[in-house]
This record gives sequence, structure tokens and C-alpha cells, in this order.
Amino acid sequence: MMQLIKYPRQDEWGTLLQRSANDNRKIRSRVEKILCAVKERKDSAIKELTEQLDKTTLSSFEVPQQEWDTSCSLNNELKQAIDVAINNINLFHTSQKESAQVIETLPGIKCWRKSVAIEKIGLYIPGGTAPLFSSLLMLAIPAKIAGCKEIVVCTPPDKSGNINPAILYAAQKTAVSRLFKIGGAQAMAAMAYGTETVPQVYKIFGPGNQYVTTAKMLLAAEGFAIDIPAGPSELAVLADNTCIPKYVAADLLSQTEHGTDSQVLLVSTDENVILKITQSMERQLQALPRKEIAQQALANSKAILVKDIDEGISLINAYAPEHLIIASKDDEQIAEKIINAGSVFLGNYSPESAGDYASGTNHTLPTNGHAKAYSGVSLDSFLKKITFQKLTQQGLENISNTIETMALAEGLKAHANAITIRKK
Repeated sequence: MMQLIKYPRQDEWGTLLQRSANDNRKIRSRVEKILCAVKERKDSAIKELTEQLDKTTLSSFEVPQQEWDTSCSLNNELKQAIDVAINNINLFHTSQKESAQVIETLPGIKCWRKSVAIEKIGLYIPGGTAPLFSSLLMLAIPAKIAGCKEIVVCTPPDKSGNINPAILYAAQKTAVSRLFKIGGAQAMAAMAYGTETVPQVYKIFGPGNQYVTTAKMLLAAEGFAIDIPAGPSELAVLADNTCIPKYVAADLLSQTEHGTDSQVLLVSTDENVILKITQSMERQLQALPRKEIAQQALANSKAILVKDIDEGISLINAYAPEHLIIASKDDEQIAEKIINAGSVFLGNYSPESAGDYASGTNHTLPTNGHAKAYSGVSLDSFLKKITFQKLTQQGLENISNTIETMALAEGLKAHANAITIRKK
């Protein structure tokens, strides 16, 4: 169960709030070899890696029409649930559209900015022990709203060479362009470099295991665009004596089942509340199918007792969690003081699972403290912002002396000449 820390000093927070660190040198070395193999040998390398890692032999990577039809086998209840989620995600992300505003900075000088969709994007959707069809909704829907022309999806096949029907249904409902049976680091390489079968994309999105994450970061270092730095999932809960302990316990456990390297953080002003929550977690844990995974994640997790809610807020901001639940009195007022978090859930009836699936917000969020500088995926993630300007002759005259003076001060005579020649 979680380690309990009482009233830590602020100078101890840095060490206390560290995420679990894995020595990934072996993973990095393996991923580098995979990226190199796919870059050089393309489809033939992917075929070998699929046989080796996914334990299946494929004659074709792209999902054939007859397999698309298997999505019909999905039960109606799940189809309806996915449809509700699609509607909510679509509504929330459509609201993020912005229209161009023309600003006249000086008489005769007009400037504006226009949003332009990234033409080709690649989405990675995990399909192993937890086929994350919800991630496909979170990524493909805003991509469609943005106007991306080509949406390529890679997801690993099972040992029979098939794709989970829920992923197929989500792909159909979001009208992705092409779907490939490719998993792991080799999928990242295929979308980044392009192969005989898989088209090269301009930006890669999606969660994954340590191999996928390492591949994304290595590709980013090569200059390929990715969504956000991502690592193991995490959740922080700020709770006081107004919380409902069994609800908080369920929320904390929901995050631990993602993986053994996931982490949860419980911050409270009341030691009795912490005790009740941990006792409820112990009871609920016994019924979880992924109990062993959750137990290992809890070994990396902490419950921290603080002197008051203000100290709790400061601690949360120092941690910068991917997800934050505020199960406290005056949750909305507290939320105004949160400056570092990926996504925030307010009150006893706002479980983190709502954001994971169907409330409408995006669940692709910065982890590992990156919420201090990064936002989660949104409509903007699929857009480029291009600025435009138009100067009339009068406009140029109004600003010419300013430009010439600044250019000459920087020693850039040709820049100044671009103005002077027009004045003459």
C-alpha cells in the first residue's frame, strides 16, 4: 500500500515528489535498433518485428475490408457508449475553433493569424492487455475537426493477427484514413520514416509503453513532431474531511491499473481521512482483475499529510500531476489556485474516469511534471498557426524609420535596404 508521509518540510518536497525512475538504457538500445531497421528495410523489417514481438505473421499490414466488418460483432451497449463519448468529445473540441482576427497595428498595417490543419498525422493506439479505443476517439475526433487530410492509425494485432473490434468500430465512426496492424516502436518508425506500405506523416500522437514512449522521444530528437512528452500515468487527489473516502479510493485504484510504473498521490489535511481511504483501497483492491499491477504501482505511490489546504495546493503545484481530483470543500475556489496540472476534476462526483472516456475533455495529457510547461492535446495540437500581414504604401511610410533604425543597430544593412529602396 502507499507510503504515509506526515507534514514534510518544503525543502523535502523535491525528493518526495520524484517519479519512479527506470534505467531505460537497454530499452533505448533496443528501440534505436528497431528505428534503424525500419528506416533501412521498411516493410520487411516490420514483418520480422511483428513475427518476433506480436507472435503473428501478416500477409498485409493494412486492415482488409472483411476485417472492418467484424466491428459489427460489438455489442450494442458498447456501441452506444462509444457514440455518446464521440458526441461529447466532438462538442467540446468544436468549441475550441477560433476565427482569424485582423489587427491594424498602425494605419496601413494589418496583421492576422490563421489556423491551418496539419495535413498528415499518425495516431498510435495501444492494443495489448488494454486496447485503448478511447484514445482513438480523443485523437481522431479533433484531427477531423481541425481538417487534417490524412489520418493514419497504427495499432498492434493480437496473436491471431486481428484488431480489437472496439478499435475497429471507433476507427469507422471517426472516419480515419487508413488503419495498420503495427505495434510498438516499429509503428513509430513506420509513421515517421514511411515505408512501402505506411505513408510518412508530419506529426505523431498517442500513448504507449516504454518502448513506444522511448521511440517517440528519439524521433523527436531527430526533428519529427510529436504530441507531448509522455510517461507512466499518474493521479493526485487533494482531499479533506468532506470527501467520500470510498470514492477517492476507487479513483486512486483506477489509475494504478494502467501499469506497474503508474503513480498516485494522495494529499490530505486529515490523517483520519487518509486512514479511511487506504482501508477502502485495500478492500477494493482484492476484487480487481489487474490487482498485481495495481499493487506494484501503489509501491511507487504516497499519501501525504499536510497542515492545511494552502500547503496542499502548493504541494500539488510542485508535483504538477497529469490528473488532479479536488475532493475538498470549496473545490472551485481551490481550482483557481491550481497552476500546474494536466486536467482537473472537481468535487465528489467528478471521477477521473469521466475524462478518460466520455465527458468531452481530452485524456492525452502531460505526465512526469511536464504539466508545468505543456498543455494536454486539444484542437490546437492538430493545427499550425500562420501569421499574415499586409502593408500599404502609407503603412510602410509610418513604420519605415523604426525598421531602418533597428536593422542598422543590429548591423543588418540589407534588412534596412529592403525599406530604403522602397522609400526612394
